[in-house]
Amino acid sequence: MDNQQKLTQTFVQALGISPEQVTDGLTYNTIKEWDSTAHMILIAELEDAFEVMLDTDDIIDMSSVSKAKDILAKYDVQF
Repeated sequence: MDNQQKLTQTFVQALGISPEQVTDGLTYNTIKEWDSTAHMILIAELEDAFEVMLDTDDIIDMSSVSKAKDILAKYDVQF
């Protein structure tokens, strides 16, 4: 499984959405599934999946799938 697939799968599991919904344009609070509670679950799942520890600023800034990729890239995760 490559990192893009892993990212998609993490969003699917954390938010309970279909893989087709996980696009770079998907943003926080644009779907009912991605609320503040789901956001914290998503952060925990991303940290587990990619074996990173995100700092508070990154957690707050992670407002979309595209932004998640940018943030993970700072931790040497390649997409």
